[in-house]
Amino acid sequence: MKAVRVHHFGGPEAIVVEDIPRPVPSEGELLVRVSAAGVGPWDALIREGKSKVSPPPPLTLGSDFSGVVEEIGTGVSSFVTSGFKKGDEVYGVTNPQFCGAQAEYAVAAAGMIARKPQHLSHVEAASVPVVAVTAWQMLFEYGQAKAGQSVMILGAGGNVGAYATQLAAKAGLRVIAVVGSKDTEYARDLGSEIVVDYQTTGMKDHDGSVDLVLDTVGGELREQSFKALRPNGVLVSVASPLPPQHAARGVFFYVEVTTGRLTMIARLFDRRELMTNVGSILPLEQASVAHAMLAGAPHKRGKILLLPAP
Repeated sequence: MKAVRVHHFGGPEAIVVEDIPRPVPSEGELLVRVSAAGVGPWDALIREGKSKVSPPPPLTLGSDFSGVVEEIGTGVSSFVTSGFKKGDEVYGVTNPQFCGAQAEYAVAAAGMIARKPQHLSHVEAASVPVVAVTAWQMLFEYGQAKAGQSVMILGAGGNVGAYATQLAAKAGLRVIAVVGSKDTEYARDLGSEIVVDYQTTGMKDHDGSVDLVLDTVGGELREQSFKALRPNGVLVSVASPLPPQHAARGVFFYVEVTTGRLTMIARLFDRRELMTNVGSILPLEQASVAHAMLAGAPHKRGKILLLPAP
């Protein structure tokens, strides 16, 4: 089968698309015929050797995917109560190492996948898992957000931020979206009550008025946003660990993709309560181009996706 591989850490030029044997699922795993695979910033970290969770090369890149169950490993029913069978359409993440999805076939841990939302195509579904689960955990698990509260979302026009904005608005929160000039209208369309263009205006109008800040960008914007928090407010970040002076007022975490969270998000899609944001779509053979897009090459807004040959 064809797979997107790296034999040594490096830039997009380190990527090769090559033939390797089809993987075999072990206990608690499934073999999935991949219909579409996502490309995200964490893939670049793994490719560069900067991830704390990935194995050493050679390795197959990619974590997000959507596809069809081809083979079931032993012991799967003990991992997932409802079970899976050959032919099921599923979506999710491959494994805790976030590797192996950018290929024609991928092995996935049964506890990190769920049945694909019926309302979504495989391309749309592959754009969802990591970013949507991240947004959910930021908002409701770590942020403990409740209806009537105010939430400031840094990077609301990005992939995680867009889901956080939708989820917050539908949960009855007052959403303050912090975006660049090109994303102001998009943030309003997602449900933001107030949109702050950080390139033209600051956040001082909101000093001390915000219950929760969701940080997807880090840097100077995050530093500024601490002033927006109420005395008992909290900042949740997925951009980078918090410095010691802010540790008491915030939390940094790594996403945990599970069957339960994916199933819950699938229900929201099937009730038409969330919309996806599919960006540039490329064939698997152009994986290096997709990774160049992560590094700043021109591409459409939204999740970058790779398609194996049919």
